[in-house]
Amino acid sequence: MSNLALWEQLKTAKSEKYKWVDLTHELSPRTPHWYGFSPLKCDLLFDYLEGTPEDKMAPMRCYQISVASQYGTHVDAPRHFWGNGRPMNEITVKELVYPLVVIDKSAECAADPDFVLKIEDVEKWEAEYGKIPEGAFVAFRSDWYKKENLDNPDENGQPHYPGWDKATIQWLVENRNIGAIGHEPADTDPATVTTKPDAYPYPGEQYILEVDRFQIEVMRNLDQVPPVGSIIVCAFPKLKDGVGFPARCFAICPVD
Repeated sequence: MSNLALWEQLKTAKSEKYKWVDLTHELSPRTPHWYGFSPLKCDLLFDYLEGTPEDKMAPMRCYQISVASQYGTHVDAPRHFWGNGRPMNEITVKELVYPLVVIDKSAECAADPDFVLKIEDVEKWEAEYGKIPEGAFVAFRSDWYKKENLDNPDENGQPHYPGWDKATIQWLVENRNIGAIGHEPADTDPATVTTKPDAYPYPGEQYILEVDRFQIEVMRNLDQVPPVGSIIVCAFPKLKDGVGFPARCFAICPVD
């Protein structure tokens, strides 16, 4: 194999045969995020535009950023919900790239904001597109990123948003050995589960992290990605003991 083979493959990937889709929300104080977090805060430390040469103005612009670890489009590392789980700095670089499977239930979510992705939905998807490959990143498309408020509260303030059934995630891990999952709402589990006062509110999220997988939440633009054939890249800092952080994710997709 030529030492330049990868360069040629990258050139092909950047050609008109493929499209690159950004799956990430822009990061700012207005970024969609979980209701329990404060908006991103940005303080200017140095600025080359301030002052005059006589004031010895700074030769650079630099900000101090304060943001919750699970803010906007972000990664949840296993340690987020599991004390013995791997932190971000122990996730290997090979785990940042996956075959991407997109299960589109946007129409169902539009009709029922409390929609729950069940095992039969995955089986129906496989009957049309084939078996989910081992090590895949499975993304649940709901088109929820188009909502102004991810909680989608009713007139009484009760949230309504779709999510995974824990049994579905468990089936994907045990029967397809998937590598990771992703979704557009700020929670893995639906609001009908997370708002229950008498039950642990995050069973699906607890499970996926306890089986040593990570997940990406608050994704966007899954409607621009085909059900099969794409690759996803999930980039985030190698943060020591990190439980999560805003991420930059994108898909490389074949053009029909």
